[in-house]
Amino acid sequence: MKITVLSRSASISSTRRIVEAGRARGHRVRVLNPLRVQMHLDGGSQAILYDRKKLTPTDVVIPRIALSISTYGLAVVNQFGLARVPLVNHAQAIAQSRNKMRALQLLSAHGIDIPATVMARDAAHLKEMVGLVGGVPVLVKLLQGQEKHGVMVCESLQSLEAALEAVLGLGHNLVMQEYVRSTGQDVRVLVVGGEAIAGVLRKPRPGRLSHTLNRGARLEALALSPSQRATAEKVARLVGLEVAAVDILDVQGHPKVFEVNSSPALLEMEAATGMDLATPIILRAEALVAGAAPVWSAALETPQALPPPPGRKGVVKVNAPRS
Repeated sequence: MKITVLSRSASISSTRRIVEAGRARGHRVRVLNPLRVQMHLDGGSQAILYDRKKLTPTDVVIPRIALSISTYGLAVVNQFGLARVPLVNHAQAIAQSRNKMRALQLLSAHGIDIPATVMARDAAHLKEMVGLVGGVPVLVKLLQGQEKHGVMVCESLQSLEAALEAVLGLGHNLVMQEYVRSTGQDVRVLVVGGEAIAGVLRKPRPGRLSHTLNRGARLEALALSPSQRATAEKVARLVGLEVAAVDILDVQGHPKVFEVNSSPALLEMEAATGMDLATPIILRAEALVAGAAPVWSAALETPQALPPPPGRKGVVKVNAPRS
């Protein structure tokens, strides 16, 4: 089988692990930088080129699109999809996971519990809404931008006000989210092909409130509870991701989903769990080539359930979302 991995560099640890796993199973694996891919359309035909030369066919594509090149990278992924090449993560699902507010809206509409979240365009309005997310400290997240700069923790109203004025003044949109204190566990679940295959507990460095892999959090292997497993699998299915890291704040056995990632880092989770997490991705690619139903198609078929308007009982009938 011929596998194409879309990644900025073959030396990136997660990309390297996927390449190693694919070759270990006897496949031909190539890594293409999405920025060196050109696309040609003329209304009657289409072509995909690499460094201005027509690409040889591939059996399946595994996207590892960096946030910094999302717009162009997702166009490349979509072009392969239009050519009917099986995709391990469809462009639409990746884009949906990266729009933090839309992803949270989708999950909330389908009964997935999330931390209290507010969004407004004015700094004064956001400051007034702090009470709706449980008061300070709060998480402030940019809706777009580099992941390592996309989350900050504001521990006081003064620091929140300064952060809001700076961020909104630069024209960025953001959401403000409940911060679950030490009573909660920060859990990352890796889901492949609709199945939760590994979980880790993330512990921030001493003195840090932030829950992010990019700020030195220590990972520990975690035996997933049935509720954590079921929640992560449902989230990946709703968003439509074949490969997803679902980030959960578990408070006394009650999971709240705060983020979904489409290109999760593998090496750190492998080190913590002692598991091979790249081979399951290759196995899913094999299944898609063999004709397995893609997760994203199930997501597109899931009906959007909305509550009836207040005060008008029995007027609007909606179908319950599939679980």
